[in-house]
Amino acid sequence: MKPIDYFKLQAKNLHKDYKTQTSSFDTALSRYLYKYSPKYFDIDRLIIDDEIDENNFTLMKAQHIIAQWVGFSKWTEMLKASDIELELAKLLFDNMHKVSVEEWDDYIFNVELDNNITFDLEGKLEIFKQVFAYVDGHQSFYTDYRLNSSQKLVTKSESTHQVITKPVVKITSLPLEKQVRDEFIEKAKSVFETVMLRMEPRHPEIIRKLWNPEFYIDKVILSNDMLPIDREYALSMIDTFLVHDVLELAIQADKIAVSLN
Repeated sequence: MKPIDYFKLQAKNLHKDYKTQTSSFDTALSRYLYKYSPKYFDIDRLIIDDEIDENNFTLMKAQHIIAQWVGFSKWTEMLKASDIELELAKLLFDNMHKVSVEEWDDYIFNVELDNNITFDLEGKLEIFKQVFAYVDGHQSFYTDYRLNSSQKLVTKSESTHQVITKPVVKITSLPLEKQVRDEFIEKAKSVFETVMLRMEPRHPEIIRKLWNPEFYIDKVILSNDMLPIDREYALSMIDTFLVHDVLELAIQADKIAVSLN
């Protein structure tokens, strides 16, 4: 399903939840009160928070709300968005419980400000994947109006086939055994190249001279106070945190370049 079709479906689902509306007359308040039986969204809370007119909630209004949840000012702006913008918007929607669009904007703004750098759309998409999408433990301070958003989505293939889980392998001591260390170093090298490609720093040649994947694995990414740690989780930390380390190297590279001129 294309991202824009995905968002059209979400807007329809939100409107469907509204259409479950039933009313009853409250004699004490001398007015009608509405109740809902939503399936997809916490529409009662949404109506209160957004001060929605319960007598006039159209599909167009639902589309407008969905668009704003993922960083667009209105639905028509979303319709004109690029594929990369829509991919990032879908990730924002699917990870709303981890980070709101407001928190994401603040995060990118501060990273760019602190490091005197500007990310393009591809760079922002890559950072979101590395920092939020593929990493558990984040918790947004904003409301996630989706119902059952914390439940694992099961695909058709997953529901009709036996799921085979990999045994959990833990790292219990440092330094890493040679085979494991080599795997971590190769992972770091791969992630480093991806970050460099997305970031497009001003002085890549200096950054490459500063970058030492062996030192990163031996001295930076893991420490004894983190043990024992799941091996796969430790590997995922490289995806999560290396972007910050490369940013620090980029700052050092800029200072070195200035001193050489």
